[in-house]
This record gives sequence, structure tokens and C-alpha cells, in this order.
Amino acid sequence: MNETAANPVVAELRERIQRLEGGPARRRAVLPFGIKEIDGRLPGGGLALGALHEVAGGGNGAIDGAAAALFSAGIVARIRGKILWCVTRQDLFAPALAQAGLAPGRVIYVEAGDEKSVLACFEEGLRHGGLGGVVADVARLSMTASRRLELAAEASGAIGIAIRRWRRHAEAADFGQPTASVTRWRVSGLPSTALPVPGVGRARWRLELIRCRAGESADFEVEACDGKGRLHIPADLAHGSDQKTIGRRRAAG
Repeated sequence: MNETAANPVVAELRERIQRLEGGPARRRAVLPFGIKEIDGRLPGGGLALGALHEVAGGGNGAIDGAAAALFSAGIVARIRGKILWCVTRQDLFAPALAQAGLAPGRVIYVEAGDEKSVLACFEEGLRHGGLGGVVADVARLSMTASRRLELAAEASGAIGIAIRRWRRHAEAADFGQPTASVTRWRVSGLPSTALPVPGVGRARWRLELIRCRAGESADFEVEACDGKGRLHIPADLAHGSDQKTIGRRRAAG
């Protein structure tokens, strides 16, 4: 008798090892962004569900950090079910998350005392099975911790988003270290869309896909999430001569 057929536990372990090593695995469900330039860069045509993803600000302090949080909020806003959001600091602005499509009634906030506790809550939330997604603010993410989170997300089908935030500049170097996350994103604020009348236009971001398992790196210029969590390509780029700047190929991050 075939050993794999006789022992399903061994078969499952082999499949998990293949995923972590980048080998063949069963097709994941995905969440499309609805923008062909972005979805075309992602395996399966969208952001993998039942997987771990990383998001960080581009470096401009609180401004880019807020953009990373709103980008993450827009993703989980388009997923059914409750969202667990784990933090160590009470600095989330719920009305801003609501403007990105994530209604306050859908979010369960957990304030942990330290990063170790945040990671424990992150993993437990992903293993729960009754949540649509889990978001957590973390500065450091080791390969071991990220593997545990990735396996927990795969088992439950919930999406996990690690927002990488640093209190000290020296901690930012950890973002370049290898992890088991499926994608790694960086979000930077850009000048807002110009209006034909005095006022502040819709925020713009530079969205960098700096790592994508089984995919290519790229960067995009987009308008920030709307009230339904959706990004948009600025009209002057979608229809103008700057279309070539959308989805530029990047060197591997």
C-alpha cells in the first residue's frame, strides 16, 4: 500500500513543506484588487487568502505608516467576517479605517502589552477559524514566527497581514530579512490628485510589491482606498501618456 495513502498526516506534512520551499501546492483562493495591472502580477490573479502578507510604510514616518494601515484595512474590508486587529499602542483612528471601507462594528481590537504577546494573539486569531482575517502591528518577524503564522493561515483559510512598524530606525533593517510571507508590500504617500477647484484631492500612494512568491516584483501609482476598500488607477495615468509607469517591473526585493 502506498505510504502517502496509508498515512494522511505524512501527506499533509509533505505538502506543507513543499509550500514553504516554494514547491507545487494546491491552488489558493484569491482576493482580486480589481486592477488588472496589479492582479496580473499576482499568482492566481489576486491576493492569496489563507496566507500571510507583510505591509510596511515607505519610510516617511507616521504618514507612510498610516498609509500602510489604510491599505491593509482596504484589503480586509473586502473579506467577509470579523477582523481581529492586534496592536501594542492605542494609535489606530477608527474613522479613517471606516473611510477605507472597514466598518467599526466588524473589528475586534486586541491591545497586547508587548510584541511577543501580539504575535501570540496573531497566531491564535489565525488558528481560530471563525475570523475573516487578522491584522497585527509587529516590528520584528522571524522566519520561525512567520512560518507558524503562515501555517495557521493556511489551516483556517483566514488572511493574515503583518503591518511592520518600528519605534527605532535601527529596527527597520529587519524588514529585509527572509520570512515565510507570500507577499511583501511597501506603501508611500504621494501628492494627492489635483482638483479643478480649491481643495484637497484624493490621496495617492506608491504601492511597491517588493516580494511575491511565484510572481514578479513591481510598483504602482494608485489612488487610496475608497469607502468600499478598493484602490483605483488615477485617471491621468489610466488614460494619459504615463500609463507605462503603472506596473513597472522591479528588481527582486
